[in-house]
Amino acid sequence: MTRLMALTQRALLTLAFVGGRTNGSFVGSRFAASTVARTSSRTIIISPTTSFLRMSTTSTSATSKRVLVPIADGSEEIETTCITDTLARFGADVTVASVMPELVCTMSRGIKVMADMSIDDASKEEWDLIACPGGMPGAEHLRDSAPLIELLEKQKEKKQMYAAVCASPAVVLASKGLAAEGVTCYPAPVFRDALTNPVDDDVVVIDNLTTS
Repeated sequence: MTRLMALTQRALLTLAFVGGRTNGSFVGSRFAASTVARTSSRTIIISPTTSFLRMSTTSTSATSKRVLVPIADGSEEIETTCITDTLARFGADVTVASVMPELVCTMSRGIKVMADMSIDDASKEEWDLIACPGGMPGAEHLRDSAPLIELLEKQKEKKQMYAAVCASPAVVLASKGLAAEGVTCYPAPVFRDALTNPVDDDVVVIDNLTTS
């Protein structure tokens, strides 16, 4: 958890995000009645009418940075939530995009998450940051998404921020020539062997690339 929070905060600070009031919604199904809880910056809606979580955020700040978080079947749900929630709390306008044929993805522990849009629709827009969660086989699905890889290549070329955690620095970025020398990832040999001179730091920022 600490590694994930550090990644999102460091990436956001690097981008000099401007904090703004945000509203987000999470919709779930394991409750007998709907409940709405309001905090200083978010609205959490718990409803019995759906069988998935919906993670989306909107910001009232005119200077909000636009962040894309791609997900797939098998993506890690805690990493996805840490990225989206932390960036939203700092004022980012976060969009979750599915690289699967459907918007609803079954995450690595079986939780179903509904994306805001498809990766095809996301590929038509510009993003200040693209942050890839890990999880297997989710990272492999991200790797195999041509629209996502094209977006990441554009981020690298334009020197716009992009990030990856856990398995994704190796599986998604390194496999496509998008990982710089000296990045970090989940400390498993199969992932570290895919990187060039990987380091053990929790968070590594190299130019416009952040890994954890």
